[in-house]
Amino acid sequence: MTRRPNIVYIMSDDHASNAISCYGSRLSSVFETPNLDRIAREGVRMDHYYSTNAICTPARATIMTGQYGHINGVRTLSDAWNPAKGPNMAELFMQHGYETAIFGKWHLHCEPSGFYEYSVLTGQGGQGTYQNPEFISTDGQSRQHTGYVTDIITDMTVDWLQKRAQRDSEKPFFLMCHHKAPHDFWEYAARHEHLLDGIQVPVPESLFEDKCHRSSASRNYGSSVTPRNAARSLYADFCEEDYVTGPLRGTEHLTFEEKGFAAYQKYLKDYLRTVAGIDDSVGRILAQLEAAGELEQTIILYTSDQGMFLGEHDYQDKRWSYEESLRAPLLIRYPQEIPAGRVCTDLMANLDMAPTLLDYAGIPVPEVMQGVSQRDVIRGETETEVRSSIYFRYWMHLAHKHDNPAHYGIRTKEYKLIYYYGLPLDASGALQTPTPTGWELYDMVADPYELCNLYEDTRYADVIQSLKEKLGQLKALYHDDDLQYPELLEMLDVDSVT
Repeated sequence: MTRRPNIVYIMSDDHASNAISCYGSRLSSVFETPNLDRIAREGVRMDHYYSTNAICTPARATIMTGQYGHINGVRTLSDAWNPAKGPNMAELFMQHGYETAIFGKWHLHCEPSGFYEYSVLTGQGGQGTYQNPEFISTDGQSRQHTGYVTDIITDMTVDWLQKRAQRDSEKPFFLMCHHKAPHDFWEYAARHEHLLDGIQVPVPESLFEDKCHRSSASRNYGSSVTPRNAARSLYADFCEEDYVTGPLRGTEHLTFEEKGFAAYQKYLKDYLRTVAGIDDSVGRILAQLEAAGELEQTIILYTSDQGMFLGEHDYQDKRWSYEESLRAPLLIRYPQEIPAGRVCTDLMANLDMAPTLLDYAGIPVPEVMQGVSQRDVIRGETETEVRSSIYFRYWMHLAHKHDNPAHYGIRTKEYKLIYYYGLPLDASGALQTPTPTGWELYDMVADPYELCNLYEDTRYADVIQSLKEKLGQLKALYHDDDLQYPELLEMLDVDSVT
């Protein structure tokens, strides 16, 4: 009997695809991630992998359940997951003979379920701290560890792999290594303090974007890098004397653009130095698997809970459904099945992660999971796409001073249609202030950086109608028809014909 594969699932927090050099972004000319690149070089790079809700806790719940947040109960950062109320990927692995463990960031506001062993960050709402973090473990005890969080999580992961190798277990394993980094506010390991010194990080063309093409629903919202809005700007944070990696100085007499450039440089260098620690971690895990002779029979995945804005559109953070936020990196190495150096451009959602991993393990996928296995797509053995479109939704209206309006929409290979409904509805943690409604349409082939909203262009009337029909079909398919929100449906009827 062929042994079922081990699975090592490595996930960071807020890691943009643009900050992994194998994705070939503007940053690859000044910043390299050799260990992450190795996974892509020896496996597959997924170019269109999306979070269905670009924010941490809901994304993590969807990954574990294969369900949208309105089904699994986790729509916002304030919602706690209840593993007893639905499918749990880890529990299924455990039930089918896998050793299971998780180390690092959990952030689902409940005790990890489905793991024989765990040690997860506690404090700061489950975020933990970069320096001397505290973890709660399987025995229920909280312990503070000395050192840098990425290194500590890696130590835990590698130690578990070493002990398992010593036991010579016949069971396959499912191991999750979840990093806190590079979530803000960025703190890097001391060894990376001078990385990128003397280097100018390339600036995105949209750093000073004129957003007049946007709908009024998004145009003046969101948190920026530049001094565009002092109340919602990283520039203002960076100028504080107690900023964690030191303040920006000497910007008082600079022009607006010069201040924006200075803030961008600090943002990117702090962020990329933090990412460098993640790449080190991946290298250590690969080395341990190789030393134990388990690398070739182990599926290695690297991903993030969602993407992250690195100055594109003058945005920081995530939450928006523009590409840099909605799209997450996904690299997979499994030479027994995946050709080396493969690049896959098919659509995949984080909704599909649990069904896909269960498929690799030969475990039946529960019917209540809304995702689909992408195994054949990943190995390149299907001529038709498993997904022609992805439905996404952000519920946490205007929360946490990031100022992102509530919205939903659809992403196809060719287009993206977004509807900003601008209401808190009953989403926990959402602010009660309504914002303007509006539609936006982007041609993702001709305009991949989403710099030209086409919704008012009459040449796209048929495209818009077709996308709205498909959007309605997806909302019905996923049981997110909003019938419980008559105020939203009434508003939508008006907006759809204007």
